[in-house]
Amino acid sequence: MRRYLPFIIVVAVALITFGGGFMLYRAKKLGSGSGPISGAASGIHIRGSKSAAVTIEEFGDFQCPPCAGMATVLKKTEEKYGERLKMIFHHFPLVNHVHAREAAMAAEAADMQGKFWEMHDAIYREQAVWSKAEKVTPLFESYAGAIGLNVERFKKDLQDPAIAARVEADQKLGASRGVTSTPTLFVNTVALPPDQINEPGLHKAIETALTEKPKQ
Repeated sequence: MRRYLPFIIVVAVALITFGGGFMLYRAKKLGSGSGPISGAASGIHIRGSKSAAVTIEEFGDFQCPPCAGMATVLKKTEEKYGERLKMIFHHFPLVNHVHAREAAMAAEAADMQGKFWEMHDAIYREQAVWSKAEKVTPLFESYAGAIGLNVERFKKDLQDPAIAARVEADQKLGASRGVTSTPTLFVNTVALPPDQINEPGLHKAIETALTEKPKQ
């Protein structure tokens, strides 16, 4: 048995190394697809082409009225610039908005069924209704049904601790980048000044970014 012990050890080490390498390859493969990245896969929500020249990142609060207005501006801007623009949304629910975190979690629960952006749009569109309600969960459930979700699964997913963790992770990311209010926008990682967070200011920043040479 002692004769074969070195050989057995070498084979065991080789198998462990191969297994680790395979798992690393698989993880990279899962995270390097060419299509849109879902929140479930990456922790961020992307709309638009991954190869777009300009990326807009928004830190938003679903109960924030200016954010609802900005959602309309951003949708029009996406239509204007098409494949040249990519949009990323991060949650940043403010403490003074009592239902903002619940709304963020509803959007994340919708993402579990692949419909984050549909819920994002519905929540902003109906903001004037649910933001004044005492209990918002029944309203979010009705929006889930309206956008074609399995409502029973949606209810279950709302209780998943991973949902709350995603929202918390976004908020910590925003804090680390100096976000204190909503909406906060970054154009190609450059923060848009507060007085330019409007349609003309956003379009000017996009046009500037489009004319800049890519960094080597």
